[in-house]
Order: sequence, then structure tokens, then C-alpha cells
Amino acid sequence: MPNWIRKSLVVFVSILTFGLVSPSPSSFYNNNSNEKKPSDESKTPFALEEKDLEFESAEVKAPNEREKVLSQIMQDAETQSYMKFGSKIKPVIEEEFRVAILPNMEQAIANVTSIFPEEDLSQLMVTEFPSAGVAERIFHIQKNDEDIIRFHVRRDRPPQEGYWFNFHYHTYHDQFQAHYYLGEIYWDKNTPPKWMS
Repeated sequence: MPNWIRKSLVVFVSILTFGLVSPSPSSFYNNNSNEKKPSDESKTPFALEEKDLEFESAEVKAPNEREKVLSQIMQDAETQSYMKFGSKIKPVIEEEFRVAILPNMEQAIANVTSIFPEEDLSQLMVTEFPSAGVAERIFHIQKNDEDIIRFHVRRDRPPQEGYWFNFHYHTYHDQFQAHYYLGEIYWDKNTPPKWMS
């Protein structure tokens, strides 16, 4: 199978599943042993050709650059989240947020941005102003001043349970209509302070 078809299939599967399922890197390699027979019998069937080695080294470099950009986005996301919580809420929920919510946030960002080519990743930026008061916005990630993913936190108060912070996100894939759950953190029976207070 030609390389361009393999690559197209990988991108297509990633788009359809929002990056939740992706083909293994071995799907890029030319594993069609029945199409090409080694001309030299002494050549082992598992030896990589020079072009395979070049592709493998390029594959190793690509995730490193992607990881570097995503790491910077996550640092900005964490900073904006703590700014949103303010000095009254942050000390109470910071540890649980770091353990239960932040990894899910990172996975959501990786999934949504997986469809962008590496050269477009440098255009992604985290918005700098969370909403204060009782508004939901923590931060958005934009590309060319257009939102691609929006992270929000909602105050829920189920009957007889007290207050919960419901963390979720929206994506441009469905015009920001669906709520994608990230997790919840319990606050208390008492009303929480306003955001950024």
C-alpha cells in the first residue's frame, strides 16, 4: 500500500475518533513482504532499508516537537486555571485539580490538536483572561484568533449534596454545543466564593 494512503488513513481515523484511537506507528512502515522479495537470499527479512531508517528518525523527531508545544500549552492552561480559582478557592481544590482534572485536560488538548499538522501547532495559544464572578470560562485555546477548544467550570448544586465544580470542555467540531466531561471536585455545603476572589 502506498505511503500516502497509509498516512491518509491515519489522519482519517484520528479525525473520526477525535484522536482517542490512533493506528500504531508500525502502520507507517512498509510491511508488505509479499510485494517485495529480497533480491539477496543472505539479506534478513527484518533488516530495515535506508529509507525506512530515515522515516523512523523523522517519526522520532515529530512527537518531540509536538510534545514541546503541548507542554507549553499545559503550563499556560495550569496558570490560567489557578488564576480563575483565585486565592480563596485555589488552596482548597489545587491538589485534587492537579491529580484528577489536569491529566484529563491534557488528554483532551492532545486529542483535539492531534489533527493539526506540526507546523500549525505554533499558532495555538491559550487565552489569558479567565472569567470572574460566577461565569464558567477558564481558558480557550485558539488558532488564528478562532477558538478550537473551550475549557469551562460550572458550579453545580445537586439537592442535599452541597456544591460541586463540574469541569468540562467544548470543541469546534460540533460548534461548541456538546459538553465533554473532565471531572468534578466537591466544594462544601456552603456557597463557594466567586471566581478570582
